[in-house]
Amino acid sequence: MGTGRELGLQVRGWLEAGVLDLDNRTALANRLIDGLGAEVWLSGPVRDLAAQPLLRQVLRQQGGAQRSALESLRQQLERTYAPRVLAELLELLEAASGLPVGLPAPDAPPTGRAQGAQGLALPVGGPSSPNGLHGAAAEATGLELAVAEPPLDGSLAVAGPRGGLGAPRPAALTGPAGLSALAQQLRPLGPGLALAFALALVWWWAALELDRRLFDGWGWSGGVVLAVLLALLQALALGPLKTARRQWPLEQADATNPHGAWRWLTAPWIHHDQREAAVNLLMLLVLLGPSPLPLADVVLRYALTSLATVALALLVAQRRTPEGRWDGASGAISALVGLGTAASLLHWRALDFPLGRLGFGIPAWVLLVLYGALQLAWVLPRRSAQDDSRPLDRLLSSQWWWGLVLGIGWALVSRAGELLQAAARARATAAM
Repeated sequence: MGTGRELGLQVRGWLEAGVLDLDNRTALANRLIDGLGAEVWLSGPVRDLAAQPLLRQVLRQQGGAQRSALESLRQQLERTYAPRVLAELLELLEAASGLPVGLPAPDAPPTGRAQGAQGLALPVGGPSSPNGLHGAAAEATGLELAVAEPPLDGSLAVAGPRGGLGAPRPAALTGPAGLSALAQQLRPLGPGLALAFALALVWWWAALELDRRLFDGWGWSGGVVLAVLLALLQALALGPLKTARRQWPLEQADATNPHGAWRWLTAPWIHHDQREAAVNLLMLLVLLGPSPLPLADVVLRYALTSLATVALALLVAQRRTPEGRWDGASGAISALVGLGTAASLLHWRALDFPLGRLGFGIPAWVLLVLYGALQLAWVLPRRSAQDDSRPLDRLLSSQWWWGLVLGIGWALVSRAGELLQAAARARATAAM
């Protein structure tokens, strides 16, 4: 019996005994989390589920109204969680409500649609599908599930790490089913994305004023100020702000919770891993220390690049991994390293990052190799015993990967713009 079904049966028992307060969502969430016991990896999704008004309708109503609320809640969960977490939540709902959520018959053969955990029909992209997108772009975006090979015993469910029911390993991806599918996936992320984007403009204005009134007179570059600010926050997280290392990073389970949208703001400014914090601060000093960019531009680019890498990593993680966490400067740093490396290749000349007054610099490709090796050592290992994702899934769900993609992409766009301008000047000269 899986964790979700066990908890659902407990919920039904509490309802029959009349000891479950459905009007107090905090008490409801605490009781559900207590019922999880050692399965702490589900605490975030269960807490979010307890905050859903639809859950209280499912548990309170009967008949057609209950079935309608259950179906609406199921569709909402499908758009939010990875298959493994989704399977446990749906089992919880089925056991608590006593209504089937769409489990397939054991002998029912799949027909033209991939059957996911709990018998949910998932759209398949194929050669004849008008919405199919194949190749490297599909592997990178990962917005639609494809058919996964069934287990040898014909069962669609596999045993979880603790003997419970777990969802199948995240399936291969074939590409977005269209703008509507992407919009459905982005909608739950809307509050966090909008808040982070709006506050990035506020950070830009504040940095502009601080630079004009304070740091410009000190002769500090924007990159040095950013590194000092991150170092100060990290130092405070060891003392007065100890809870910041646990609460400020963005967890996958909290990314779609409107009440946790503030974590989209705090995630780029803290590191949960002290080793990564030290490496990233050193990298920022190397990459941005001698930069002539004003502080306002540095802060704005840092905030927006971090936001973009987190959003892209989260979109992939929702389909490929059961859990994820994003924080720190790795996305922005890898974007700079990728930009420098790609620019040096496209212009076929060495591009170095100077080390102050030492008289020499570090080539961009050296930083790519060194920083990439460290990030792979942190990204590829499993995050917990319950994490059954593949190394590729964890790589594509990391800020480091998407920062690298954005940096290389920007270098390609810049080079294409330069070539187009050169061609236009050549035509103008020939016309004269």
